[in-house]
Amino acid sequence: MHRRGRYSALSVGISFGGGQKACNLTLLQAIFQITYLQHPQNLRHEGAAARVLATLLNHIAFIRLAEFASGAFAAWALPFFQYYAEHLKALLLSDDSLILNFANSIFCACTFNFGPKTATFEHTDSGNLPFGWCSVTALGRFNPKQGGHLILWDLKLVIEFPPGSTILFPSAILRHSNTPIGCGETRYSFTQYTSGGLFRWVDQGLQLSEDYWSQLSDAEHDAALRTRAGRWAMGLGLYCLYAYT
Repeated sequence: MHRRGRYSALSVGISFGGGQKACNLTLLQAIFQITYLQHPQNLRHEGAAARVLATLLNHIAFIRLAEFASGAFAAWALPFFQYYAEHLKALLLSDDSLILNFANSIFCACTFNFGPKTATFEHTDSGNLPFGWCSVTALGRFNPKQGGHLILWDLKLVIEFPPGSTILFPSAILRHSNTPIGCGETRYSFTQYTSGGLFRWVDQGLQLSEDYWSQLSDAEHDAALRTRAGRWAMGLGLYCLYAYT
């Protein structure tokens, strides 16, 4: 059990801001104390977890699901997709140790929710880019008319979400959960997302916030504050509006 629900899950990919740390010791630091430099890196797993993740990441079904979600992102919100692509390019060029889960997916990380009756509690994914999209794919064998619905609490929506369905939505700001499934049924899910910390890292010149802000002049500091205050509007402007008749 964890904060999202009563089921097991494993996350893999590039992340930042969740406590990952790498040693960067000088001789004096090694003698007197240990100092850590926090930076983007791949989530690490060992033993059975690493073997399971390697199998899933190389399975053609998940490769296709990952590519489909990324392609749907590009099809429905191309400027938004390009924003992700520009930041991803800068990130990968800055550090060749960073490895994507899938060659043809725009997302930096993913989570496999193993169930066998995956139903999340009401929650937000606060570590993701606030205005960014998360892809969720429902898997398993269950009756979508009777259970497994996706609830978007802030929008007052209850959505039928059959096995094999994929949705893209801003999971960092919209409270969401699932309805339970029936006896004898199974439900799993596969999600993709990118940490908001990775965008911040790139926007701040590939450095920590304290380093970025400490080196700004007064004029640059004021300009950065104005940019930060307008980020919600910038993010909203990346969304595309479609009308149906």
